Order: sequence, then C-alpha cells, then structure tokens
Amino acid sequence: MANDSFYTRLNKDEKYIVKACYYVFAVNGLYGMIMGSLLPYISEAYNLSDTVSGSLLSSHYVGNLLASFIAGILPIYMGRKRAIIFLSSFVTAGFLLMIFTGNPFLLILSFFFTGLSRGSISNFNNTIMNEVSNSSSAALSFLHSIFAIGALLAPYLVIGAVRLVGENGWRLAGFVIVLLTALSIFFFTRMRMPEEHVNRKAKVTSYEFMKKKTFWILAGMLFFYLCGESTINGWLVKYFVDSGILTIGYSQFLASLLWIGVLVGRLTVAAVGDRFPRIRLLYLLTFITTALFIVLLSSRDQTVITFTILGLGLSMAGIYPTTIASTGGFIKEYPMAMGVLLVLGGIGSILMPTITGALSDQFGIFYGMAAIGVALALMILCVFLYDQDQKVKV
Repeated sequence: MANDSFYTRLNKDEKYIVKACYYVFAVNGLYGMIMGSLLPYISEAYNLSDTVSGSLLSSHYVGNLLASFIAGILPIYMGRKRAIIFLSSFVTAGFLLMIFTGNPFLLILSFFFTGLSRGSISNFNNTIMNEVSNSSSAALSFLHSIFAIGALLAPYLVIGAVRLVGENGWRLAGFVIVLLTALSIFFFTRMRMPEEHVNRKAKVTSYEFMKKKTFWILAGMLFFYLCGESTINGWLVKYFVDSGILTIGYSQFLASLLWIGVLVGRLTVAAVGDRFPRIRLLYLLTFITTALFIVLLSSRDQTVITFTILGLGLSMAGIYPTTIASTGGFIKEYPMAMGVLLVLGGIGSILMPTITGALSDQFGIFYGMAAIGVALALMILCVFLYDQDQKVKV
C-alpha cells in the first residue's frame, strides 16, 4: 500500500474497510463523472430535447445534495451498515432504469438515484476512513485521488464500449457500472464496522452566521463555481458534438483530460496552496478559469481546445477547496454553517445544467454554454466582494 504509515497500524477488519473504501470510491468517481459522456448517446437513443437532457443532470445533483441529509439520518434508524448497503443500491437500480427505458420521468428518476448513491457513499467513505485511519491526511488525500482516477477513466469506458458494440455501446458501459456497483454492495456487506453512538438529545444550534455578509459572499462564490463545474462536466461532450467542432471520440478524451487536470491541480494546491494568501489564490484561479472558458467557447481549433481543457482542469481544481478553507472561522463558531453553505452552493449545480439546456433549445447550444461564462464572471465578483469585506474587517 502507498500509505504504509497509517495502514500498517490497522487491524485485519480495518484494513479490509480501507481497501473496500478505495475500490468503492474509484467506482463512485467512475459513475459520478460518466453522465456527461453518456448524455449524447442517451439523448439520441431516446430523442430527448436539450431541456430534458439538462434536467437529467440536475436530477443527479439533486440526489447528490439530498444524500447529505439522508446519509446522516438513516443510520440512526437502520444502523450504519444496513443504511449504506441500502443507499448504495440505488445507483445499480438507476443505471438499469436508464438502460431499459426512455420515459423522461423514469430517466430523471434514474439520474436522481445515481446522485443519491454518489452522495451517500461520499459521506460514508469520508467518515469511516477518517475513523479507521485516525484522521490520517494521507489516507483521505489518497481516497480523493482515487475518486479522480475513477472520474478520468469514465470517458474511456464509454469509448471502449462504443468501439466494441457500436451505438448501443453506451448500454454496455451502463451494464459494466451495474456490475461494479453490485460488487461495491457485496464489499459493504462483508465490512465489520463499528456502529455510530448517536446522541439523540436535542442540541442547541445557532444560525446567527446567516446574518453575516461574509457567509453569503462565500455561499455566492461556491454557488457560481458549482454552476460552472457541474455544467462543464455534464455538457462538455454534448457541446463539442452538437456544434460539430469535434468527434464524439475526441470529445470523450477531452472529458477525461479535464479530470487529469483536476487531479494534478488538487495535488498541486494541496502541496503549495498554504504558501500564498487565500485571496490571491482565489483571484488567480477564478480569473484563469473564466479566461480559459472564454477561449474554449471562442475556439474551433482542436489543439487550442485541448490545451485549454487541460488548463481549465488545473485552475478549477483549487477553487472549491480554497473557498471551503476560507470558511474556517464560521465552521469553528457555528456547527451548522458548513451544511448550509454546501446546500446553498449545491443549488447552483442543480439549476445550471437545466438552464443551459433550456437556453440551448431556445437559442442554440453555444448560448446555453455561454451562460456558464456569466456564472463564472459572477464568481469573480464574489471574490472581489470577499476581498473588500476582509479589508473592512482589518
């Protein structure tokens, strides 16, 4: 194992949990990011409008957001092990639904199921890994790197399946996900994990942080960033294909390249980010991200687009963790602040894919994608407001 410093101190049951969590999170990254690669095929196979296609992505993020609440409450009533087995089974059901039905309502439900499992597994894996590794930063960093590896492999699964069996290859890719997620459920059933000792007593919580301007500025920053991230991940392949700029094969490669950039960017920011003031880092990353996205929409040259996608992944990678790090004071003082912040930010990932789809149907896909640029510009505005707010406090 790469993380011997913590792994060698674990007992047999804990080592199994760690190995299983790494596998499950790789699969989580794989199906979490395969949606954008599958979307053009699903849209064509079932003759979906761009509005419906965007709603599918939004439904996935609704499920992912609700999982934050459900995954925290359900173990109280079902027990931790039964709860995660139950919640992780939804993704298997979701992919079976999208493979066999073109009914828009059932498709939206299937994408919701995948998001529900994705968020629940993320919640569980982070919590249990933190427990068994005694809060090892190496264990958690490697866990999130594993997710990114699964994410960047997603387009290649679709490419390989399509080359193997043709247009219905996306269904084959879906069946592979079904098998991999079924195996995840099997691994969960064999875990010997401690049940949480839940304090059922009512706790006094404060929402005073919602009266503070800084909180709302940071929430806005996160909201507009997630508007961009979710829609770029979901619509990138479809944009290039529908615009006739690139082939679907090369578009899938770019979707993977974006996540290679994100992986490298995350590791880089983790290594050197603390050496620079957060506000400078936020200015740098948000300006570069917005500028590169404008270049992306303006170009039809394959080489320029390729390097732009890589740069976009590198710059996007550090915005989310740096924004979360900027909330440190709130999190220590107000326990409810992080949950509310993530919900407010997550609304952006839900709304924007649908907005992009609706604009695409009305005016064309270029204008749907251009709306992302507006969201990124508003993200920069939030960074500026945060900077001014901090100067006033000083």
